[in-house]
Amino acid sequence: MIRFEQVTKRYPDGTTAVDGLSFEVAEGELVTLVGPSGCGKTTTMMMVNRLIEPTSGRIFVNGQDIATVDPVRLRRRIGYVIQQVGLFPHRTILDNTATVPTLIGWKKAKARTRAAELLDLVGLDPKTYGSRYPEQLSGGQRQRVGVARALAADPPVLLMDEPFGAVDPVVREQLQDEFLRMQEAVRKTVLLVTHDIEEAVRLGDRIAVYGQGRIEQFDTPGAVLGTPATPYVAEFVGADRGLKRLSVTDIEPDDLEQPPVARLDEAADTVVARLHAQGARWAVVLDAEDDLHGWVGVDELAAGGSVGDRAHRMLHSPGDTPGPPAWVPVGAPLKQAFSVMLQHDAGWVAVLDGTRFLGVLTPAKLHEALRRSVDADARGVRRGQVSFDSISDA
Repeated sequence: MIRFEQVTKRYPDGTTAVDGLSFEVAEGELVTLVGPSGCGKTTTMMMVNRLIEPTSGRIFVNGQDIATVDPVRLRRRIGYVIQQVGLFPHRTILDNTATVPTLIGWKKAKARTRAAELLDLVGLDPKTYGSRYPEQLSGGQRQRVGVARALAADPPVLLMDEPFGAVDPVVREQLQDEFLRMQEAVRKTVLLVTHDIEEAVRLGDRIAVYGQGRIEQFDTPGAVLGTPATPYVAEFVGADRGLKRLSVTDIEPDDLEQPPVARLDEAADTVVARLHAQGARWAVVLDAEDDLHGWVGVDELAAGGSVGDRAHRMLHSPGDTPGPPAWVPVGAPLKQAFSVMLQHDAGWVAVLDGTRFLGVLTPAKLHEALRRSVDADARGVRRGQVSFDSISDA
């Protein structure tokens, strides 16, 4: 969808902002451009909508050389979100959101209907917020409106320049979550500029790590964190890149241990005998549908009765009153599992597929999953193809 071919931007004073950039962004892909201030990432993005013209090289959007397209028409086909949002203070939120559709000739009713749909998509009820003015919204809400406005004319490409940088960390994380949810629904081709490697890792399908005017590495978040291409990239992503990688490495069924299992209606003494034979001190407790109920220890079972009489209810199981869960869904990031382990002071965390119990993730298995993920990226194979022996020998 976006292609750079040997693009250079050099200013009259001799400053080279970007030098010989060549890369592609696939349709529906979200690519984050990350690097220190002055490295050329914003210049790269602004050349896509011709707010900055390249000195040499060519840029294609949807197969068309943008140098042959009228800049105004081009910009109306590309969504643009900036940190300062840039809403018109004298116009309502609904009218702000409908700006681009109106400019390109949509009838007012159609433009306002589209604006209402987009406000709802970004989590702002148009009935509540549509008639308000920008000064009546919080910084985070204004940022949501900026995203909605950029999407209003349904552009195939979205450019975002530090879109969540002007809000506090809690709101920024909420906005990131909302944007990822929205991207799943609309699948735009996105270039997002940030100086924050954690934001780049969290949002990007791929990351372009900038040095001075050049891309030092262009790869998946996992590969950038696990196998930095250069010493510069390793230093930029930080010595804690292993911890950062926990957030982009998902839990897979092969990562799990299978502990002893007891059923709610089993007799306690039967389960005690089985646990002693296996050298185990506890068991996961399941109901008749293989859904997670909780866990039980040998000491509790010694009092007799049924497993259901002695089991500890897992806090909390799907469908229970909201609270801090002691389980995670399969496919969740390892970081989430690690957080749950720490929060509950547990040596393991249950992993579910819906409500069905799949196994438990232990600290040792979490470490193994992380190492296998790094090894898989380095070798260009799936994680399941990496044996534990290959990790031990590394």
